[in-house]
Amino acid sequence: MELLISIVKIVVVMGVMLGIVAYIVLLERRLSAAIQNRIGPNRVGWQGLLQPIADVIKLVFKEDIVPYKANRFIHDLAPIISLAVALTTFAVVPFGDKINLFGYDIKLQIADVNVGILYILALTSLGVYGLTLSGWSSNSKYALLGGVRSSAQMISYELSMGLAVLGVVMIAGSLKLDAIVEAQAGWKWNIFLQPIGFITFVTTAFAETNRLPFDLPEAEPELVAGYHTEYSGLKFGAYYLSEYANMFVSSAIITTLYLGGWQMPFVHSFGFSDFWISIIQVLGFLAKVIIIVSFFIIIRWTIPRFRYDQLMNLGWKFMLPISILNLLLTGAAVLWGIL
Repeated sequence: MELLISIVKIVVVMGVMLGIVAYIVLLERRLSAAIQNRIGPNRVGWQGLLQPIADVIKLVFKEDIVPYKANRFIHDLAPIISLAVALTTFAVVPFGDKINLFGYDIKLQIADVNVGILYILALTSLGVYGLTLSGWSSNSKYALLGGVRSSAQMISYELSMGLAVLGVVMIAGSLKLDAIVEAQAGWKWNIFLQPIGFITFVTTAFAETNRLPFDLPEAEPELVAGYHTEYSGLKFGAYYLSEYANMFVSSAIITTLYLGGWQMPFVHSFGFSDFWISIIQVLGFLAKVIIIVSFFIIIRWTIPRFRYDQLMNLGWKFMLPISILNLLLTGAAVLWGIL
């Protein structure tokens, strides 16, 4: 029965996640239109709600063009790596506590592993291979430069991201994500206890997901489309989907580590049954994630892109020192019993 429950959870979570990611694309198009005083997509379905389906159909029927001297196998494999990493990272994120269905207590998390934080850091490190291999295999100078930039950018910011997470781990005393969420019960959210860590993690999340102002691997005025210049059709769609899936997963991780995860203060004081409390916690988690996703989108359409030297200076000369300072301050606070 445990195996059956796990399979059902994987199917349901992946289906819901792909649906949400598709509509995040529509959310970005509508928000960007509002920021630029345009109308945005509104012709396909009511208020453009069927636009994501039309986009998928368009990509399915587009021709798959591969450069003549490209390495075909690696060229096909790279977008699969990016998409697989983006979708599997969510496996350890708890999106609720427990829910009782058909007499079974079901934990609202696909995989409850005791090294959840290490799993996330390991998978996000693998994500760089999808971008680097696409640049190398395309036999294009623009794609190659985009791949090299993505490697340098991710390596530069991963160190700060890991140090920011260590502060949360020290406070919770566990690498398990559900234990970190439980440690934030009663408004003890890490955004209040770890403000420097929160700012550091959010900034590095922008860099890891290649979103503006950190989208140097794509940088249209310089590199056409960067690492995915030579991709079309479904393979381009896979990269497009993986970018938005990464943004969704990053927002879910930020919510879990710093915004209390599925914790909803005072929800037990309204007299709801356990079933409805579980539903409210899941909806609360999704609401927090969508707010963070909207923040990602608004930043993209309001802040210009960094130059490459500015990107490196920010990563090594500012983010890394304040991450180390945050770690030292957190260690001292934990040692003296303040946190």
